Amino acid sequence: MGKARTVGVGMDYSQTSKLALKWAADNLVEGGDSLIIIQVVSPKVETTNKQLFQDTGSPLIPLAEFREINVSKHYGLNPDPEGLDLLDMVAKTKGVKVVAKVYWGDPREKLCEGVDHLKLDSLVVGSRGLGAIKRVLLGSVSNYVVQNALCPVTVVKGPPK
Repeated sequence: MGKARTVGVGMDYSQTSKLALKWAADNLVEGGDSLIIIQVVSPKVETTNKQLFQDTGSPLIPLAEFREINVSKHYGLNPDPEGLDLLDMVAKTKGVKVVAKVYWGDPREKLCEGVDHLKLDSLVVGSRGLGAIKRVLLGSVSNYVVQNALCPVTVVKGPPK
């Protein structure tokens, strides 16, 4: 076991982001590491804490606090039970410190900002598996992050359709 690392996972509670979290838990994080769940909320969502933290993102939210429904609502989040259970499992079985960070804005830019601000050693994101045409029209968050993040990025693809 080497130096403790800080690993980020981009999470929107989609199936592919949960696969990314599971991949990070199974293959990357070890005891003593910190796992930061980075969530980017649409700038259109009005929440209590958005006005306080829109420029810098939320403070780091411990997992126990993040599980509380009132805390999640203050940040405009709707975490699902499966995702929260997976986070609990990682924290307990791996001995990993799990915290969350919330940003408001474009996921591509905010994930890259998070890498820099949080001094991440690695970032794991899911891929929606857009085809070439949709990727050109809509843009790929994972592709942008791979090209622009200042740390190694792992993209976890979902099962083939």
